Amino acid sequence: MNFWNRLSVVALMSTMGTTLYAQIPEKVGSLLQADKDAAALAKASTPHQAFLSIIDKESTFYVPSAVNAYNYLNNRPNIPDVLNWQPTFALVAKSLEFGVTSGAMDFQKVGARLRHGEYLTVWKRNKKGKWLVDIRAEVENNGKDGDFDLEFIEPTDSWYLKHRSKVRLNQREDIVLETDKLMSTVLKADNPTAYKEFLSEDVRFLFPWTSPMEGKDKMMAYLKKQRMTIETVPEEVKRSYSGDFAYTKGTATVRQKDKVVKYNYIRIWQLSELAKDDVKKANWNILIEMMFEK
Repeated sequence: MNFWNRLSVVALMSTMGTTLYAQIPEKVGSLLQADKDAAALAKASTPHQAFLSIIDKESTFYVPSAVNAYNYLNNRPNIPDVLNWQPTFALVAKSLEFGVTSGAMDFQKVGARLRHGEYLTVWKRNKKGKWLVDIRAEVENNGKDGDFDLEFIEPTDSWYLKHRSKVRLNQREDIVLETDKLMSTVLKADNPTAYKEFLSEDVRFLFPWTSPMEGKDKMMAYLKKQRMTIETVPEEVKRSYSGDFAYTKGTATVRQKDKVVKYNYIRIWQLSELAKDDVKKANWNILIEMMFEK
């Protein structure tokens, strides 16, 4: 079964009502609907009200440093007066408690120019079935050449091991963190080798003031052309209960010619099985690589 599905972004922009979302499978569709509803509330009311509707006391915003979203929103935050966003990527884990959306956004303070960027939201689903923000980050860009088709990953109904031991669940998260640490070690030695090994073929790269790009080859060609090298230090990890997706976050040092800049990063990982010589091998690959200044 092919889990990657594409819908025309033109159809998405022109048919933002229930009809289009009814065409999307139910599970990932519920997440896209939650993201769409928040975006609609931001337009009809305020971005502040929209964010309040999708957070709890454990949600984290990067603004650009990590802050508790609940406290941030209740302390007169400096957020745009106008904020529009449109998801172009979504996934939901088999366990239905972990999801990701990402896409284009534009924002504006009254009297100031319109600005553009990309957002990334990792979602968690509460016991009542409501999708809430786990972490959300944004990166500003020039608003050009960022028109992606909508891609989504609908979870299968296939069996997964339901762990009850907290120790075992922590061990499973440690596997992802150790994978990120290994990648970080390889990055120090050779960037192309690291990215060739750990990126998915359809990776999305979200980087400040750079048009968002899709595809391993395109991302690696960009880094080479810009003479850019990246080193990362992983700090935290969270893995879906079903184990098929995870994210890591940490800090990055980006060197470009004679310039050195410190960033935060978020990586969205997918566990995939590769069949070779009738032997299945599990691999963790990066679906989204996002960096934003600290």
